[in-house]
Amino acid sequence: MKVCIPVMEYRGLESEVYGHFGSAPAFVIVDSETMSVERVGNEDHAHEHGQCSPMKALAGARPEAVVVGGIGVGALRGLRSVGIKVYRCAGQTVADAVDSFKNGELPEIREEDTCAGHSSGHSCCH
Repeated sequence: MKVCIPVMEYRGLESEVYGHFGSAPAFVIVDSETMSVERVGNEDHAHEHGQCSPMKALAGARPEAVVVGGIGVGALRGLRSVGIKVYRCAGQTVADAVDSFKNGELPEIREEDTCAGHSSGHSCCH
């Protein structure tokens, strides 16, 4: 399965999971079976707040899942609309995040868990 993880600085599997999908400078696409990695630049990095176009950001990459520290509701809806599930994971390397994902340890992000969900006690994780 192809898993997309936003990162600040690309260091392959040792890259740290970035705190927010839309403002990440790059993404690491990992094949969870072979652990092969690919770097994808965020083509929508300069969008206005709240106007993230997730498929533009992914520059044509079609992962089956996204693992991220935080995400806006618009980006979450955009990813879900094309069948991509989004999971929360922060403070880990890409390798650790993929292991947690494969072990079923990551919660799927709900709309109330997004950056728009501040009133529910969740933070944006920027």
